[in-house]
Amino acid sequence: MLEKRKLKRRHLIYYLRVFDRNTGVLMGHLLDIASDGILLISENPIEINQMFQLKMVLPAEIYGKEQLYFDARSVRCQKDKNPDFFNIGFQLQKVSPNHFLVIERLIDDLGFRD
Repeated sequence: MLEKRKLKRRHLIYYLRVFDRNTGVLMGHLLDIASDGILLISENPIEINQMFQLKMVLPAEIYGKEQLYFDARSVRCQKDKNPDFFNIGFQLQKVSPNHFLVIERLIDDLGFRD
C-alpha cells in the first residue's frame, strides 16, 4: 500500500483528550500527531469529509497554552483492532504559527523516538 503521508507522524507516550469545541463532547484520545494531522481513538464513529472545531487539552503549559484550539477536517474513520473503538484521522486546517510551535513541541517532548 502506497503511503500518502508526507510528514512523519509520532506516536505519543500517553493519550491527550480532544473535544468538540462547540458541544464539549469528547471526540477521542490522541494516538499520534504530525504537523498537518492527528489520529484519534474513539468509542464513536464520525462522518468523513466534515469540518470540526476541536480543542486538545495539553499535558502541561506549552508556550503559555494549556489547551490547543484548531479546526480539522475528518479524512478517515475505521474500526480499530479492538472492535469497540474507531481510529479517526483529521487533517489540520489553517494552523497558526503559534499553534504549529505547540504541535512541534508536543511531537518533540511526548513522541516516541525512532
